[in-house]
Amino acid sequence: MKTPIVYILTNKPGGVLYTGVTADLVRRVWQHRADLGSRFAAKYGCKTLVWYEQQADMPAAIAREKQIKGGSRVKKLALVEAMNPSWRDLYP
Repeated sequence: MKTPIVYILTNKPGGVLYTGVTADLVRRVWQHRADLGSRFAAKYGCKTLVWYEQQADMPAAIAREKQIKGGSRVKKLALVEAMNPSWRDLYP
């Protein structure tokens, strides 16, 4: 079963942040690590999964992604810090 998820990747703790949405988080992070994800993530080396949030359905996930992308960097950092204060890699 596919699960809609919004996620944030980084290149290092406190570094560049990339926000995305997917129905298969494990596959999508693998794609980013193989530089088959977004051009932005590949350009800045965003390969470490530091935050994610499951959504009820894909429209809700897309709306949440847009909300996060439209927010400030401070708000994105706060999301990561609340879930993952040590910025450890959450990829299984």
